[in-house]
Amino acid sequence: MRAFGGASELTKAQLRDAPVHWARPSVLDVSLAALKGVGPKLSEAAAEAGLRNIGDLLFRFPRDHLNREVVDVASLEPGKRGTVLVEVLGSTPRPFRRGKLTFVGVKVGDESGSFKATWFNQPWIAPKLVPGASILMTGSLGKRGFTVAEYEFVASGSDGGELVPVHRATEELTAKRIRDWTLRACRLAPNVVEGLPAGMRARRELAGVGEAIKAMHFPEAEADVEQARERLAFEELFLYQAILATRKRAHRVARPAPRLGKPEEAVGRWIDSLPFEPTRDQLAAFDDIDADLDSGEPMQRLLMGEVGSGKTVVALYSMLRALEAGFQGVLMAPTETLAEQHAITLDRLLGHEAIPFALLTGSTPAPRRRETLERLATGELGLVVGTHALIEPDVRFARLGVCVVDEQHRFGVRQRKALDSKGVEGMAPHVLHMTATPIPRTLSLTTYGELDTTALHQLPAGRRPVGTRLVEEDERPGAYEFIRKQLREGRQAFVVCPLVSESEKLQGRAAEKEAAVLAAGEFADFSVGVLHGQMHSTAKAEAMEAFVSGATDVLVATTVIEVGIDVPNATVMVIEGAERYGISQLHQLRGRVGRGEHDSLCLLFPGQAGELARKRLQAVANERDGFKLAEVDLVLRGAGEILGTRQHGLPRFAVASLPDDTPTLVAARDEVLALLREHGSLEDAALGPLLDAARRRFGADASDPIPL
Repeated sequence: MRAFGGASELTKAQLRDAPVHWARPSVLDVSLAALKGVGPKLSEAAAEAGLRNIGDLLFRFPRDHLNREVVDVASLEPGKRGTVLVEVLGSTPRPFRRGKLTFVGVKVGDESGSFKATWFNQPWIAPKLVPGASILMTGSLGKRGFTVAEYEFVASGSDGGELVPVHRATEELTAKRIRDWTLRACRLAPNVVEGLPAGMRARRELAGVGEAIKAMHFPEAEADVEQARERLAFEELFLYQAILATRKRAHRVARPAPRLGKPEEAVGRWIDSLPFEPTRDQLAAFDDIDADLDSGEPMQRLLMGEVGSGKTVVALYSMLRALEAGFQGVLMAPTETLAEQHAITLDRLLGHEAIPFALLTGSTPAPRRRETLERLATGELGLVVGTHALIEPDVRFARLGVCVVDEQHRFGVRQRKALDSKGVEGMAPHVLHMTATPIPRTLSLTTYGELDTTALHQLPAGRRPVGTRLVEEDERPGAYEFIRKQLREGRQAFVVCPLVSESEKLQGRAAEKEAAVLAAGEFADFSVGVLHGQMHSTAKAEAMEAFVSGATDVLVATTVIEVGIDVPNATVMVIEGAERYGISQLHQLRGRVGRGEHDSLCLLFPGQAGELARKRLQAVANERDGFKLAEVDLVLRGAGEILGTRQHGLPRFAVASLPDDTPTLVAARDEVLALLREHGSLEDAALGPLLDAARRRFGADASDPIPL
């Protein structure tokens, strides 16, 4: 590949002969309609495919390159991929269906032989397969003919032999048409803004962005493709990290935050009163939070923790730090059940200190709600736990200093901004975001890249590991006998079902019916309760209280019990239809047991699980570390499905592929941080058009709000 940078000093002659080019990025905004032969109809089809201008063409990279080393039909080896140049010999075929598949097949061949070529799910190809048409096709030969993987209609007499890009085609736009457009667009590639500083390019020996783009589309050799891809992936991740770093800084300097000083005697006394020793991870989290709270800039920290690692203790610590400094602290949870469980936990953790707090949800009685709002507005009440009810317009705080947002990915940007707006006038409150789902590093640097992160890996002393088993249907009687044995010994069990009630559209066990069936059958000698999100809040509270107190032996529930439920006497977790859940959710559910002194077991009933689902279930059975499971989940399902991240800010990169390019992502972030340390800001003129390139690439401004 040409034009790679180097660290050696150029001679005067080289400098004199070097071509001079001033990039004109506006050229890339020219509509495709300006290309010769692109009329309104084609322009509209291109726009539907995401190709509106020259820049779109340049950054729509081929998904593969065909090495058109054409062989004769007679030279094809069964089962091996090969490329042939053939002519349609049969009559124009008609598509036919078999189940969900559509087939198009026609006889093709060359002077050495013939075969039947088959296309799957491409019915539009049929009218083009006219007798005599020349096709360059790549695929594999089997017992039933040739399965076409890639193809292209070529002019009669073409020899095919070259390395060509295979762009993603549509029904209206052939790969060849897109390739022809891209070939013309590549003449304008030097107008792409160079986002990498010259010194970095020289040190890393990286080509100019325009040369890399051309090599990505039309390489001279196969090795050029990967070299160009690595260069462009690095730049893409570097520019994205630059956007994140700049927006993070802009958010923090937009409004100051209360400077809460160092911890005082009250918080120290509370820590000493805890019935357990904080773990090393918790103590490290206290230090991170102390530094944030005394910085004068609003804390934006993500606290992620292993199931049962003690996140609530850290959350309460941050709220008490606000309280002792004369400010208020608030904890907002996404559901009433979780908010109520947090209130129970806070009550237990604050028992020796007798610090008052209130619970505010949509079900709070009107008189108590009015009293709570009055005490918050006057500052008499320092701590409050609640749901979305905390961000209602009539909720006012006297001196809000610290907000804790639990399961933060379940709140929208506007909801978090509404809470943020309730701080002291002219100041932003400190915010601690919590999640019980360990976040892979890839996502922490992208989806959550604008947050500082703290992880709790250690489990508090006394937490026992939870065994996990996949249980097939024929093993169900034995599993029930095991549960009955646990119940007879005084233990309790959860049974989680995927549905609330029976449905004609959805298959799966429903909590309401399952509770009735178990109460009348397998657990007839025991007390069986039911809990799900559609119950009235009073009924939910009563069901939960009955289980916590031990009045109920078996609680049949939906995933409403996924987080925040702490019942030390529960030792069995049964998950019906386990194949319906992701790895992180299964790990969360499993974490509801193993909280007491007795051994605990999680039983996964896989139902109608496919191969990928069984891999997920087996991973949960084999691995207890939530952070390692999160990495496995990322590999199995891809970055887009973890925590629904396609809806939570994960970009769709044009070149970089995560998690495979995680080492490149980390290197790009390190480069951005090094530039910030050296220059203080990425706006420094010495860095050239770095941020201009980043904004053009991602359509984002450094002043945009954080899309957490």
